Amino acid sequence: MPVVVRAFQAGDEAAFRDINLEWIDRFFVVEAKDREVLGNPHKYILDPGGAIFLAIDGDTPVGAVALMLMDDGSVELAKMGVRPQAQGKGAGRMLVAAAIEGARAMGMKRVYIETNSVLGAALKLYHDAGFRPLANPIPSPYARADVQLELMLG
Repeated sequence: MPVVVRAFQAGDEAAFRDINLEWIDRFFVVEAKDREVLGNPHKYILDPGGAIFLAIDGDTPVGAVALMLMDDGSVELAKMGVRPQAQGKGAGRMLVAAAIEGARAMGMKRVYIETNSVLGAALKLYHDAGFRPLANPIPSPYARADVQLELMLG
């Protein structure tokens, strides 16, 4: 069965949390802000008007991405991860595409990303989708965020 992407549903909270904790813990240190957001995606992402998408392989969630509202007609593409066993199946590309389309549907002007320079596959994915480096970086709540990108939606 091919991987498909769908919107967050009730009961997806644990999969969203676990997919993200897995990649963060593999490359970095899980920070307090991660635990806060991943522990309550309704409060920090969905209730303010954001969105979460999951990549599903058969019945198994294998990837996730969130859109978190910012205060300037922008949305942050955040908390994106794909489980190692699903990498190379197009799940990441599908999640980025779903996030961009979701941002457009929300009427956003811009999609913003914070990431890290060691995540080469993710950087290539974002670059291929049209994201470009931020001209004037802004402060991040994450110690690991050393790359900031944006995609202007036309």
